[in-house]
Amino acid sequence: MPVEFDRYRPDDLPDEGTNGRRILEFLAETPELGYRPSEIAEELAMPRGSVGTTLRRLERRGFVRHKGEYWAINPEAYDAQTASAIGLASVAEAFEGDFYDRNPEWDSGLPDLDDDGSAEET
Repeated sequence: MPVEFDRYRPDDLPDEGTNGRRILEFLAETPELGYRPSEIAEELAMPRGSVGTTLRRLERRGFVRHKGEYWAINPEAYDAQTASAIGLASVAEAFEGDFYDRNPEWDSGLPDLDDDGSAEET
């Protein structure tokens, strides 16, 4: 089925933890830079053959682009949805194991607030 190319935004991100997602997260950290597959493989401790195959698959889906041997995230696909999905995963990973992660009931004693910001009676 044809799509309006200028408005098309791929939104089917690879699942979290997959090689595709890991590569996208890595490339999204520096969207202005391009990397050789060997550099990506080394940085992410992935087999070189897996990186090349995954990059080609991501390119077919519109997530990455390349010039010669250098690959980068596709800024056309790096829209708010993609950025937020990748960003939320990165934030969760960055704060994993902190006080709030180790104490999931940290907010149990706080009052519930109404829409106007006042505390609800319990």
